[in-house]
Amino acid sequence: MKKNGWIFFLFIVLGLVAGALVARWLEPVQGLSFLTKPIVTTWSPALDLYVLSFDFTLNLQLSLFSIVGAALAIWLYRKM
Repeated sequence: MKKNGWIFFLFIVLGLVAGALVARWLEPVQGLSFLTKPIVTTWSPALDLYVLSFDFTLNLQLSLFSIVGAALAIWLYRKM
């Protein structure tokens, strides 16, 4: 399999999503709350030129499980 930037990006995104799903599933477990609690970051650039307006919102919710999932995805990519 040819390694390129898009495949690497896809691996990282899938690792983040997998980690977020694990964090969501383990959220009811009280002992793992430090691993499942997300840090929420929002970025919302806007542009208004009277003729054209642009509004974009990006929400990022990272937990430790998401970071572990991304690290595991990077490791798997390098092993290929």
